[in-house]
Amino acid sequence: MDRRLLLDLAVSAVALAGWFLVYGIARLVTRPASPAPAPATPELGSEPPAVVSLLVNRWSITEDAAESTLLDLAARGFVELRQPGNDPMQTTLHLPPAPPDDGGLRPYERRVLDRVRGLAVHGVVPLTALTFRDQAQAKAWNKRLRRQVVADARTAGLSRRRFGPAVTSLLVAAAVVAGVAVGLAVLHYGVWHQEDDNPGLAAGLVTFAALTAIAGASPGERDTALGREVAARWLGVRAWLRGHEQFDELPPASVAIWDRYLGYGAAVGATRLASAVLDLGMGDRTLVWSSFGGTWHRVRVRYPRVFARYGRTVPRLLLPAVISIAVGVFLLKVFGGSVDLVPSATDQVDRTLIFVADGIVAVALLSLVSGGYKLVRGLADLATERTITGEVLWVEVWRSTAQRDNRPSQPWLHYLAVDDGTGDRTTAWALPSQWAAGCHDGDAVTIRVRPWTRRVVSLSVVGQGRSRQLTEPVGSDDTDDLLPASGLRAGSGPAPSTRPAELFTPEEVGQALDLPVLPAERLDLPGPLAGAQFRSATDGQPVLMVQAVSGAPGRWVWRLHSRGQELPGIGDGAYASGEQVVMRVGDSTVVVRAVGDARGQTGHLPWLLTQGATRLSAGHDEATT
Repeated sequence: MDRRLLLDLAVSAVALAGWFLVYGIARLVTRPASPAPAPATPELGSEPPAVVSLLVNRWSITEDAAESTLLDLAARGFVELRQPGNDPMQTTLHLPPAPPDDGGLRPYERRVLDRVRGLAVHGVVPLTALTFRDQAQAKAWNKRLRRQVVADARTAGLSRRRFGPAVTSLLVAAAVVAGVAVGLAVLHYGVWHQEDDNPGLAAGLVTFAALTAIAGASPGERDTALGREVAARWLGVRAWLRGHEQFDELPPASVAIWDRYLGYGAAVGATRLASAVLDLGMGDRTLVWSSFGGTWHRVRVRYPRVFARYGRTVPRLLLPAVISIAVGVFLLKVFGGSVDLVPSATDQVDRTLIFVADGIVAVALLSLVSGGYKLVRGLADLATERTITGEVLWVEVWRSTAQRDNRPSQPWLHYLAVDDGTGDRTTAWALPSQWAAGCHDGDAVTIRVRPWTRRVVSLSVVGQGRSRQLTEPVGSDDTDDLLPASGLRAGSGPAPSTRPAELFTPEEVGQALDLPVLPAERLDLPGPLAGAQFRSATDGQPVLMVQAVSGAPGRWVWRLHSRGQELPGIGDGAYASGEQVVMRVGDSTVVVRAVGDARGQTGHLPWLLTQGATRLSAGHDEATT
């Protein structure tokens, strides 16, 4: 290997290793403290249980935050917990007829209370019915709750960003050094290798952008002086609670006796049984709560998987059956006369041929019987269609298309579990995926189905469920956005006019892509990038990605993407390349990319870019006046 190449590789490796060494030291220095517990004490502080959970778990949020908040709400009279039998899993939540004033609740306390109120039927909801039936919704709800708790802790001076401005600035400065070193090494390689288009600048910028993104990604929270003091006191409370025999075996309903101690016990990890019963995460799809008929009851759901007939349309069901019958008839016609169950031939070759013919005839009979059975059952399935009205219990992707090089996997069939009130067991139906976005768990629906294939042939929502009102936008929001505007923010995000989610309306995107889309969702992107995506209203898959960045990073992004066909008259410059368009307005760069089913439908993206440029220009004009 050429020594010059070894030198360039060594310089790049040393630069990157040096940056990661600085990054590792920064993580080591800023790791959260482990305060020594104060003496055991029964004295409760003023901090809410969710914040206490953050402190005693070394400034990390666990599921105890939501669970302890629910118990604390019960202790304060906002809800009642009742256990009718010996099994804590039978505990129910009841809304009191005259609850206390909820005006002073913190955002995350209100979030938990709103979920209880939103799911309650006649003021009652089973405790285990608080779980979610959609993974994205569960993650979004818990993510926002965690950020609200962190924001509250920061406001109280009990927590702070693990990487503050000084550490972040140090890492960015180190990234500049590493980027320059890598860029010079690649530049040197391009010079002596006589590259026509020297990639040194691009390599340096990419290195800097990647390292800056890593530095900008939040590694969590860390302690403050006040936070360490408060955490030590609460660790003393935990020691006192653990000193009580059987405290960890108390059920949730015992909050009526133990008052707020049970909620704080859950926050500090001293309540094994109550924490095991409480769950605000994903539910069990095989045992789902239903309120159809006006009372809560559990329904056991079976999800068919094995047979290929499930969810099939009439052509895809009957055509293979007809082909199977035709193949069977043909083989019988050709080889049927050669059947000899007790061959009398003495020649080994003749006996072998007879056995082969017998095998072919057996296969033909099997094909004929199988095809006939499928044909009869398929026709009977068409003749026995029936209509069902019930409550949606669960909606989940069942089958998807195969992933290809230029096309991602797309769902074409969903599970749809419906409780029609006829029993405590049901089998999920096969719902075409284009209808899946139109119904939600808890909705009352009327469906027309085919029993044998389990296929839904029509669906109409006759009543929207309570859980629709609790739907979380599946995007992201920054913890800093939840802090009061009193100088506690770690930094300011993009101006409202430059936020990607606000650049285009769903109607404009739908018109540009020639397909209906849902409202924009914010995305978590590394470093200084802000992002949003639009999903298809038909199957919920992403069809358009929007990214925006300002300042120096925006100039670098513009340099990387300003190629392809120039689009005059849009902002301060615009280009189109393949599935992507990019524009520059002031110090902001916006990149728009068509994905999924929208690929190939990019002819109107320049028009869409014009709409965004108008809003972006207006936002910049307002910011300068």
